[in-house]
Amino acid sequence: MQLEQAAPQDILRWAADTYGDGLALVTSFQPTGLVMLHMLLDIAPEISVLTLDTGLLFPETYALVEQWERQFNLTVTRVRAAQTVAQQAETYGDALWQRNPDQCCHLRKTVPLGDTLRGYAAWITGIRRDQAETRRGSAVVSWDSKYDNVKLAPLATWTEEMVWTYIRAYDLPYNPLHDQNYLSIGCQPCTRAVRPGEDARAGRWSGQAKIECGIHLPLEKKA
Repeated sequence: MQLEQAAPQDILRWAADTYGDGLALVTSFQPTGLVMLHMLLDIAPEISVLTLDTGLLFPETYALVEQWERQFNLTVTRVRAAQTVAQQAETYGDALWQRNPDQCCHLRKTVPLGDTLRGYAAWITGIRRDQAETRRGSAVVSWDSKYDNVKLAPLATWTEEMVWTYIRAYDLPYNPLHDQNYLSIGCQPCTRAVRPGEDARAGRWSGQAKIECGIHLPLEKKA
């Protein structure tokens, strides 16, 4: 199968058949992840569903995860950092996300996800090529050297419009913050609504020289 041009359902079906219990969906319950999760309810209903709980998410995000669990009879695994937000503050100082957002994302997202993904041969992500310049070259299937497994982006070729058309067609629950111009939703301290004319990810780490949390960035080579 030529997966690069295949329909997302076919990619997900291939992944489920190929990796079985060694496959996980990682989602922050944003629109693309919701579409894939809904597709997987039919294709692989027993798949492991992982979400990063940084301890700093919006109340609306936590409520949405619980709503999907109830409505679709899901069990979602919350992936958490080794330290609570309070413990992190004792070690690194208050509001690390303001002073060093890269370190905060590393501690609360990249490291705990890496520890969890060691138990899986492949993982599914909701990144799309139209989301940011850093994601233009995202492959549908690739080897992830950061986590030493296969990374799949079944909706890499989809557009924002296609994602929302699917969500509305199936009347899927989504984060109400999207209706308030929060086009990309991460941790509450580092996310704001997008102003007219701004890029969709302008509301993430606003005022910082940062556009990615680090999960989808390649492994840095040591000198």
